[in-house]
Amino acid sequence: MKEVLPSYPNAYIPYGTWGGSWFPAWHTSALADVDIARFAADSMPLIMSKRGVEISELDYLVSGSTIPWLYKFWNSPYLSHSFGKRLPGMHIEQACATGLQAVIKSAAHIQGGSHNVVGVLAFDKTSNSPAGVFPSQGTYRRTEVISDIWDNFGYDPSTGQSGFNQATGETSMIACAGRAARKYKIDMREVAEISFLRYQQYFEAKDNGTLDKYLFPLTVLDVRGQKVGVVDGDYGIRRYTSLDQFSGERELDTCVTPGGQTHASDGMFTMLVTTQEKAADLSPRPEISIQLIASEEVRTDPGFMPQATGEAVKKLLDRTGLTMDDMTAVYDHNPFAVNDAVFSKMLNHDWEDMNNTGCPLVYGHPQGPTLVRVVVEALELTVTRGGGYALVFGCAAGDVGIAAIFRVTDSKGGVV
Repeated sequence: MKEVLPSYPNAYIPYGTWGGSWFPAWHTSALADVDIARFAADSMPLIMSKRGVEISELDYLVSGSTIPWLYKFWNSPYLSHSFGKRLPGMHIEQACATGLQAVIKSAAHIQGGSHNVVGVLAFDKTSNSPAGVFPSQGTYRRTEVISDIWDNFGYDPSTGQSGFNQATGETSMIACAGRAARKYKIDMREVAEISFLRYQQYFEAKDNGTLDKYLFPLTVLDVRGQKVGVVDGDYGIRRYTSLDQFSGERELDTCVTPGGQTHASDGMFTMLVTTQEKAADLSPRPEISIQLIASEEVRTDPGFMPQATGEAVKKLLDRTGLTMDDMTAVYDHNPFAVNDAVFSKMLNHDWEDMNNTGCPLVYGHPQGPTLVRVVVEALELTVTRGGGYALVFGCAAGDVGIAAIFRVTDSKGGVV
């Protein structure tokens, strides 16, 4: 394995000290009617206790979400107060890049020496998302009302590109995928094949118990503390049984069909970033060493979001001297199957060797925690395969790409 100096040499991720909820689709679970922030705050210490970590070990909290929630102004300190440990902290919000940014910022806090054990807590709820009222903003209507999810997904304020088309169901995000598919001459048959494989990968991992390593059934409580349900699955996923099901779907834009795009969902995920000594102390497998090697972020041409991930990865590989052949696991946040097709062309990488145990295309997209779950999936597969480099990347907000490389070794730098 090639040796690369990590960007944050003092920061480590203790293997196994992570987990989260399943991601039920929009309005398919009890999460639709509760405060997602309190649910996440209540769930974090429960998940950590299942990993053998007391919440008292934390001395800082980095939270991440994209959809407004009650008392968001108070962010991480409020969340930690909710689970009984009054911590300082900060809140990250960068559309679909939020989860990975939270991990990167946590590593920076450890590297700077200001904190010893940083918790990452990311969450979002697309169900029943709030509407915001903005008075006296100089508009002819004097008051603007924005539905936080649908209006932002349907309109890119940087470019003014397409709002929501009621007749076709097209949004600004769908237009990004179609535009990239045309530029890179993506074929609908290839997109259908990618989509079908992604569903097969997910259900194989679900059926063989892989997902149970890091996804937990979690009880949902109302404001009185009464049980209103249990989230124990990625509800709302169609189980496609043949390639023809994808090929026969109506195209919402070039190479974009219902089965070839993700769906709105709810959920949370958590993990830890700490020092080398503390990582060995907290992890159930202290012999495993995990470090964030490097990260990269780019902004591509306006409205070409699927292209941004390839540009970010190219820049990251150039900077580290690594190649796609050096990667043990490759995972991405792929809201569209088109993303994987474009990435495959840009990096000359086989899309069959990606997302081997699932991806957001299939299990859903609650923005904030999505890339944290993707990071965990990539690290788990890398450990299963004996260690090496894990590449994680994703797109965000119309034209942003973010990527990171993690290294998994034993404590002496060898095979796990």
